[in-house]
Amino acid sequence: MVVNRREFIKIAGLATLGSSLPGNLVLAKEAPQISSGTRWAMVIDVKKCLANNIFETCMKVCRETHNVPSISDPKHEIKWIWTEHFEHTFHEQKHDFINRELQHQNVFVLCNHCDNPPCVRVCPTQATWGRDDGIVMMDQHRCIGCRYCIAACPYGSRSFNYKDPRLFLKTQNPEYPTRTLGVVEKCTFCAERLAKNLQPACVEACQDGELVFGNLNDPQSKVRALLQKHFTLRRKPSLGTNPEIYYIV
Repeated sequence: MVVNRREFIKIAGLATLGSSLPGNLVLAKEAPQISSGTRWAMVIDVKKCLANNIFETCMKVCRETHNVPSISDPKHEIKWIWTEHFEHTFHEQKHDFINRELQHQNVFVLCNHCDNPPCVRVCPTQATWGRDDGIVMMDQHRCIGCRYCIAACPYGSRSFNYKDPRLFLKTQNPEYPTRTLGVVEKCTFCAERLAKNLQPACVEACQDGELVFGNLNDPQSKVRALLQKHFTLRRKPSLGTNPEIYYIV
């Protein structure tokens, strides 16, 4: 077989790239096969959140549960669950005739726990990984602070500790570990609470079904019932990440 100069350079470049990648990285963006077991997902009712003004309550309980520091400087703030304007959250799906009032309202945003998470593929230490139940986890002890996952996440769902977060904690939850300077953190769907058969802290704080959490693979679950009954949006669905946060609008 005759290979011209351009093809030779292309093949050599791919070979070099492949040899430099950690073993857990893949070049193809193939979505994983979802088993018949548990697949956790969340449904957010935007109108109920607005009507009941549940935002600060949910964010406060999340911070207290996970020792998330309150840093006012936006360059250094740590975000697990927070709010963004509707038009920024769903900029791909807005149009000129969308409800003007809704367009400028806030909606909850958090890690989307994607079925095809790009953050996992780029982590060189496997500090972030996807569990069988779909939760994208984060191990701060293995994080080396390279921030590849931050660059790869298309949702801005990860935060980097530019400052020692422990200095900004007024109180600490002894049941959840604190973090150190120079590591990444994010929402984990309260995996430690799920292990105790508890709901995520933000969901438990809701009294009127503003946030609903459950097993997407269970036909009898509340999330499945809501998705069958209501039209929902997901953030940046065209990217192929298959996010598992659904918004009733």
